[in-house]
Amino acid sequence: MTTTRNASGDAHARPLIPHRKVIRSWLAPIAAPSTAHALALVLLDVALFSAGMTGAIFASNPLVQLLAGIATGLAISRLFILGHDACHQSLTSRRRLNRWLGRFVFLPSLTPYSLWEVGHNVVHHGYTNLKGFDFVWQPKSLEEFQALPKWQRALERVYRSGWAPWLYYLVEIWWVRMFFPSRKTMPTRRAAFTWDCVAVCAFALAWIAVLVAAAFATHQSVWWLLIVGFVVPLVFWNGMIGFVVYLHHTHLGVAWYEDKASWSASQPFVSTTVHLTFRSSMGSVLHHIMEHTAHHVDMSVPLYRLRRAQALLERKLAGAIVIQPFSWRWYADTARRCKLYDFKAGCWTDFAGRPTARATASNVDADQAAPGGPAAPCPYSLFQPERP
Repeated sequence: MTTTRNASGDAHARPLIPHRKVIRSWLAPIAAPSTAHALALVLLDVALFSAGMTGAIFASNPLVQLLAGIATGLAISRLFILGHDACHQSLTSRRRLNRWLGRFVFLPSLTPYSLWEVGHNVVHHGYTNLKGFDFVWQPKSLEEFQALPKWQRALERVYRSGWAPWLYYLVEIWWVRMFFPSRKTMPTRRAAFTWDCVAVCAFALAWIAVLVAAAFATHQSVWWLLIVGFVVPLVFWNGMIGFVVYLHHTHLGVAWYEDKASWSASQPFVSTTVHLTFRSSMGSVLHHIMEHTAHHVDMSVPLYRLRRAQALLERKLAGAIVIQPFSWRWYADTARRCKLYDFKAGCWTDFAGRPTARATASNVDADQAAPGGPAAPCPYSLFQPERP
């Protein structure tokens, strides 16, 4: 037996996690994709995107146009999740179809398929929550934060405020790593990277051209239609994806690592992600992407089977998976407490370096197994934990 923490940060015992091959064998009967099911979902979400755009252009009430723009952003999020599965070769049973469907459904989010494939499939899934490798919402240490220029420290405070997941994703992920990335960011140069970026540029220009033409045809303000039909959907989409990936791997019970041996010993495919549950139907709206433990254990499980896969894992690995009921109160508390990370002690801190939670047990256990003995755990939280 070893020790971990539940969603509220309390310590409890859990069974040792079996080898990943064993766990994936449990999921094998669930993992087979259905091409017909996948194509139906693509058609549905393309229809939702088209309906949102139609409302944003032709609705007579500006408020309805704005709401239609938001609905379009939600449809973009759903299309992106389908593309995410296609990129993992889990959407349909045909590899070539997955590649072209992925490129197609990624276009409304302006995501270059091949660059996402490298950054997500290879880096994020290969090294989840390992400092220096996994770049998505990677927390800084106190020393790193203090060494930043003043403007970057201010930007980091904005990113970690809880109000700006859209800005984080737009700047740090899309602009820096997805849109014609520099050689410093992406040293490897492939023709597919360039052509996929060209494709999203062409789609964006065509999208803007349609809105401009529609504005003249319907005698509306060009700027207004560009705002409700282009800017609002993309800002909403960036907010949604930034919010989702933040919640997947930022939690008081989830550790980050700077040492590869400690990271590997922590069973990271289970311990570094969160299953976020909802009282509403939001999980279904987001194509069950919040059943995220099952996805990290086995990327071949299609999104339309993740719910069953997650339930199976939670039965067989009872106590080993972080399950968090979502509430805005919990989210605000997480954003307040998860500012920086003390990699030596294995706990989250505020911007002054003061611990905001006890060390995550998975990190302490890994340190104990590593050469040099255990790291000193963080002291008790300086803040009272808030339950949802």
